Amino acid sequence: MRTFLKVLLAALMFAAVVQSTSAAEQVVIVNGERLPQSAVVALQFAYRTLIPSGRYWYDAASGLWGREGEPFAGQMQPGLQLGGALAANASNGDTGVVVNGRRLPRVELYALQQLVGPVQPGRYWLDPHGNAGFEGGPALVNIAQARARSQGGGYAGWNSNTAFGNWGGDANCSYYNNPDGDSIMIGDC
Repeated sequence: MRTFLKVLLAALMFAAVVQSTSAAEQVVIVNGERLPQSAVVALQFAYRTLIPSGRYWYDAASGLWGREGEPFAGQMQPGLQLGGALAANASNGDTGVVVNGRRLPRVELYALQQLVGPVQPGRYWLDPHGNAGFEGGPALVNIAQARARSQGGGYAGWNSNTAFGNWGGDANCSYYNNPDGDSIMIGDC
């Protein structure tokens, strides 16, 4: 019961901070298009973080995101309708490796090669589960599994998209995202 009350109190405090922060107009641009303030507030509430004003890119196919002109910074729910189309130069890529239409910068390519070995120049697809392959072809590698192996074989977690929502977890956290609004997180998320 105490844990529930702590979680409820934290959620209420975060909602108050987001509401007071949203009073100051934030300018969040994703893939070249400004997000409505209501979308920024919804994202802040869903991810329990404040989003600084700025320019960002978002890959709806994989859920990867980053600041415009920079490598990826994280992963969020894929398939969100945020901003415009992902540009090839969204992260100032300078390699011949293109993933979901975005040219990778060297730092990302080097990190990827540390996990999976040499990567040929070309056009690839990547899904939110880490499966990747040449555009139009089958999966050749799972980057999430390669990362888990590189870290001593730890559990990388799981994710499942269904008609009733998105659910998943890892060794520390479980979650359910309802497409109609309510979401639940349990554990150390």
